[in-house]
Formats: sequence, structure tokens, C-alpha cells
Amino acid sequence: MTSSYSSSGAPGFSGPAKKQLGQHFLADRSYIDKIVLAVSPKDGDRLVEIGPGQGAITLPLLRRHPKLTVIEFDRDLVGPLAAAAEPLGEMTIIHRDVLQVDFTELAAGSPIRLVGNLPYNISSPILFHALDHAAMITDMHFMLQKEVVDRMAADPGSKVYGRLSVMLQAFCKVTSLFVVPPGAFRPPPKVDSAVVRLVPRDPATVGILDRKRFAHVVKAAFGQRRKTLRNALQNVCTPEQFEAAGVRSDARAEQLDVAQFIALANVPYEADAPQG
Repeated sequence: MTSSYSSSGAPGFSGPAKKQLGQHFLADRSYIDKIVLAVSPKDGDRLVEIGPGQGAITLPLLRRHPKLTVIEFDRDLVGPLAAAAEPLGEMTIIHRDVLQVDFTELAAGSPIRLVGNLPYNISSPILFHALDHAAMITDMHFMLQKEVVDRMAADPGSKVYGRLSVMLQAFCKVTSLFVVPPGAFRPPPKVDSAVVRLVPRDPATVGILDRKRFAHVVKAAFGQRRKTLRNALQNVCTPEQFEAAGVRSDARAEQLDVAQFIALANVPYEADAPQG
């Protein structure tokens, strides 16, 4: 979802949304103000906005923090966006698919803050892409489909607690901030949206010894969530590994918290560690 704000006297510029890009332009000043307040840019911040669209969040951010990098895939929006931003501050536009942008390279040794009104059709890939570069990201403020945000922030035992919940919460503190109704957009989507804050955890405290194995364990566990872990992970974890991790093999995936998934994924590596 790409953002815009173009009502009378407001920042932004008008134009038709492209359905194939999942564009719904934000058009309610009160929610734009809430997003900018949540981001609360400060001197020295390196802000990077994903999908600035028609400038709904971009231009108010530039008024608060006159230096901004934006990543925009839609070529038709790049020129008008640059023109609208020119009087307000220094804006660098990266015209590229965000999944092809190396955030670590972009950070160049100085952590960045991500902001974005993410396209619903590729929101999960963008989140996982950001996780790959979490060490160089201070925080992220994203607007997504409310259903996705609910899954991101869900607690163990919840019906919506799943792979996305575990993968994100293992690496970030996830906080759902507020809901944005369909009427705040032009054209209105068919679902509610929500704004979420993600703060990457200190890599030294995450405790995952092999990210690939952790991701594999989590994906396999929730791939057959009606089955017990013993059955869902029969080709991934041995009975001895369940016992060593202190995880019940007759439990189901939604009953395990993040720490238990980490413990289960770590067992083979801890067993191989040299004994002191």
C-alpha cells in the first residue's frame, strides 16, 4: 500500500491509484499526524521511507526532519514527489523494488530508521527482508493490514499466533500502535489497517545459534499446526532434542513461546559445544 495525502491545503499531490501495485493513498490528516508523532524524528536520525507514494507521510516528515531517503517503485510518482519535496528539505529517491535494496549497504555503518505504508501484497516479504538487516536498523514504523499486525504482535495461545509472530518477536519487540479505518484512504481498501512499531533486539541477546535452522523449525511446526510437535517436526527434531530443550513433544506449535522455539532449534548446536 502506498501513501498519499491530497485534500485541500494538505501536503501531497493527486493521481489515480494503481490497482496492480496495491495502492491505496492515505487521505486523512489526523492519521498522518499520528504516524509522524509515533515516529517522532530527532536530530541525527537517518530516516528511510518505503513507498512514499504521493507524499502523505513524506512531506510532513520533511517538515519535522529536513533530510530523508525514500524508496519508490512506481516511476510515475518519482518526479512529482521530488518536486513537492524540493522546498521542504533534502530528499534522496531510490527508484527500485524495496526487496532489491540492501539496507545494510544503505546504512553504511550508521543505523537507519524505517517508515512505510507497505503494499499489502508483499508486506511479509518486506518484513523478512528488513529482519535480514536488523543489526543496522534502529526501529521500524509500518502501516499494514490490521490482520497482519494482529499476527505480528500475537501472544502464544492466540488463534492468530503463528510463524510470523515467532519470527518477528524473536528478533524485535513488536508493538501494535493504532488502527486506521478504510475511510482514511483513497480508494478505501476492504480491510482495516494498523500501525506497528518494531524495535530490533540487541543481536547479543537474541540467542539464536543458527538462523536457518530456527526458521526451518518454526516453519515446519506451524506448517501442520493441528498436529502435535512430535508429528509436525518428526523429520526435524528427535525425541532426545525435545527432552533436552525442555519442550513437550505432545504440545502444538501455538502453545510454545518464542524462547521455547529458540531452545528447540539450538539443541543440536549446544550438544556439539565444547564442555568446560
